Amino acid sequence: FGSSFFGPRLCFPHHGPMAMTAAVVSVLFATVGALELTTATWDAETSGKTVFVKFYAPWCGHCKKMKPDWDKLMEQWNSGDRAATSVVAEVDCTSDTGKPLCDQNGVRGFPTLKHGDPSALEDYKGGRDFAAFEKFASENLVPLCSPANIDLCDDEKKAVIAGLQALSLADLNSKIEDGKAKLKSLEEEFEVGVKGLQARYQELQTEKETGIEAVKSSGMSLMQSVLNARTKNGESSEEL
Repeated sequence: FGSSFFGPRLCFPHHGPMAMTAAVVSVLFATVGALELTTATWDAETSGKTVFVKFYAPWCGHCKKMKPDWDKLMEQWNSGDRAATSVVAEVDCTSDTGKPLCDQNGVRGFPTLKHGDPSALEDYKGGRDFAAFEKFASENLVPLCSPANIDLCDDEKKAVIAGLQALSLADLNSKIEDGKAKLKSLEEEFEVGVKGLQARYQELQTEKETGIEAVKSSGMSLMQSVLNARTKNGESSEEL
């Protein structure tokens, strides 16, 4: 599997019958022990835990190649005592209940692997086989400071948690929604910026091609032909 010179090999979103068929097949042959997260289950399954998540699309060839190793990791990890403080899971970015999670986490190609605090995931940059996954999980999927693991928190975080627990549920929900709105706004601003860059790139490309054509039309090729002919006939650059 491996990575290209520019990073891990990724599939990029597309739509159509092939994508729909792949999604159906994925459901029919889901691995026992696999944990697929959705907008409905994300909070309950990840709250207070360290996570390692694969964001994927069923039609993606690179995702299919990774699947056996990732399934093995999920089956091995999501059992016993470790399941109380960490979770290895996956999100189907083609499903209606998975795509919002992929959008929120900035997923642009498949598979994308992220880890850490479920509210502030970081990109995984390691190897993409079972041995690499297992080693990374063993070293990094450690308990996090949370209301469920308050003994792992320093005094500053304990004070923050105490303050949040003192809020009404309405106020707490309001703060969370404000945060989500800010994240959405940042994502929208990014998209606008990218489109602007794409438009500017196209303008520069057109300017370059127009300029090249103008230089060629000015007799550049004839100049080169004359130069070649004259030097072939024995004239030196000093004489020219």
